This record gives sequence, C-alpha cells and structure tokens, in this order.
Amino acid sequence: MSDLLDFVALSLLPPWYGLPAAARLREGDSPGAVLEDLAEHAARHEPGKATTLRSDAAAAIRRAAAAKVTPIAWSDPAYPVALTTIADPPPVVWIRGRIEALSAPSVAIVGSRAASPYGLAVAAQLAGDLAACGLVIVSGLARGVDSAAHRGALSAGVTVAVLGSGVDVVYPPEHAPLAREIETDGAVISELVPGTPPLPMFFPRRNRIISGLSRAVVVIEASDKSGSLITARCALEQGRDVLAVPGNVLSGRNRGAHGLLRDGAKIVESADDILEELGMGRSAGAPSGDGVGTARADNARCLLPARAANRDPVLECLTHGEPADLDAISERSGLNSSRLLPRLFELELQGLVRRVGGGRFVRIDRTC
Repeated sequence: MSDLLDFVALSLLPPWYGLPAAARLREGDSPGAVLEDLAEHAARHEPGKATTLRSDAAAAIRRAAAAKVTPIAWSDPAYPVALTTIADPPPVVWIRGRIEALSAPSVAIVGSRAASPYGLAVAAQLAGDLAACGLVIVSGLARGVDSAAHRGALSAGVTVAVLGSGVDVVYPPEHAPLAREIETDGAVISELVPGTPPLPMFFPRRNRIISGLSRAVVVIEASDKSGSLITARCALEQGRDVLAVPGNVLSGRNRGAHGLLRDGAKIVESADDILEELGMGRSAGAPSGDGVGTARADNARCLLPARAANRDPVLECLTHGEPADLDAISERSGLNSSRLLPRLFELELQGLVRRVGGGRFVRIDRTC
C-alpha cells in the first residue's frame, strides 16, 4: 500500500517531472525516495510538499475504492508491459473494467472528431475486423473516429478507451453508455486520479498512452492540425508502426493523414494491410470480420508468428528465477520493443515466461 501511495503521489507532480521520475525508477530508486527528491525540487519554498502529495494521493485512492476504480502502479505485475517501454510511463493507471485487456496485442485507431460518414464506416470496419482476429482496439473515446472504432471493436471483440480525465468523469458525457459497454470485456483507463475533469492540457499527454499501449497506430481522416498527428508522432518516438487510411483530397480533412503517407506511413485499405505490417496474418481458425463475441487470448495465438520455443532467441535471453527488464532483453536479442513485446506475449501464453513487477520477465520452463 505504501508503494501505491507513493506512486499515486508521484502522478500528482507537474507533468514535466515524468521523465526524471521514470529515469530514477528505472535505476532502482524507491518511489518514496523519488517522491521526496522531486517534491522538494518542485516546491523549494513549500516545506512538506511530499506529505501534502501523499495526503492527496490517499484521498484519491479512497475515491477510487468508492467508485470501484482499480489503481495499477508501475511496480504491479498487472501494469501494461507495453507502457513500461515509453520514455515517461504513468506512475499509475486507473482502470474500470478488465485488467487483462491491457496486456493483449493492441492496435490504436484514431482520427477526426468531425469525421465524414466514410471515415466513420472505415473506422468501424477496420476495428471490427482486427478485433475479430484477437487484437484489442485502443482509442480515446472522443466523438467521430474514436467512438466509431470502439463500437466496431465491440461488435467482434475487445476495446480499450484512454481518457483525458478521471475514469469516473467520462467525456464527452454522451459516451457514458459506450464507456460502460467497453468495461464489460475491455477497459476504460486514465493516468489521472478519479475526479479529474477533462481539461484541454490533459488530452495531448493521454495520446502517448494510446500509442504506448499499441503495436501500431492507424490514422483516419486527420487534418493538418489534428490531435491524431500528436498520437502518430508519439508512436514514431516510441518505435511503434504508423499507418494511415487515404481519403478525399478535396475536403481538407485528410491532409494530415496524407502527409503521413508522404512521409512513409503504410497505406491501409483493409485490416489485412495492418496485420501484414505487424507480421501477423489471418489463420484458417481466426474469426472472420463479421464474427460476434469477445476476443480472448487464445484468439491471439493464431496471429502471432509461429516459432518453436526451442532455441528461441528471446527465450535464450532469459534465465530461470532472475527477472530481466525489456531494455536488457532487447539488447540481448537485438529486437526493438515493437517486435519484442508480441514475442514475449506469445511465450507467456505458452507458459514459458512470467511477468513480474516493473515490466520485467522471468523464464519459468525448464524443458527447452
């Protein structure tokens, strides 16, 4: 509980402390020690700032319990491994719904809030087809493309919504029923403590979480000033794939997406283009795009590249009983995080590795 309290208190610091906090935590410093140092720096003329932050954190934890919101600290084995690879992971993510949804292979679909009927239809179709194949669809619950992607995913599988407010303050308000539907098999998450209102400054930062959770970001109908381009930029900085759907050149609502295509983003005309880019493919046993039901981890097996565990380069990087973080595994295996995470997920499904706190993995099978 004390670690959770300190992690929540760290999340209450101004956002520019995210990078130094992450660096210190990765070096093995305790969240309490990091909090004391950064709080002192943040409030040089305000003695006891760390105590105040801990008091506010305790109040946030109580609000979460009352609202049935689950906090997941960075040190918790349930914390999304994909987020541990970004430069400034949230110290805590707050979740309503199923925690397991945060650990499955994911693709983000983002785009215009004022989407055309074409953009809405494409978002729903792509999301449904990908969800039917076992991928979790991540988006921001906004009007337009985001909500169409969530609804398309719900028709065939699982989706995750990342908010720019507390998870108990759904924005826009008319999407509250959609959020409740998402929570049934997926999750609604935020780095912001419960009760936080949807202020404009929060939305650009939440975009790094949308891309950070995902193996790839698909952009649909983004203008040249669209917030979706922030998500695409975050994805590139995080080593994720960026793809874009072409659109009407006359309306102006596609200039941002077309700019991504000119800069080398892969063109998307169907879900198969996305699966191909990720090194995945529809198997004969995978659900079709018109399938209905919840996509579970066993559906994801058909997408992951089939490799024998014997002499596996990732498995060979791990030792029995000694956890290794993603940076160490990446260095030993030569794989970047966007390629490494799916392989670790596959090995976890096979019962060959296990996740432990702080985004680390340990080998648990001795037969290979």
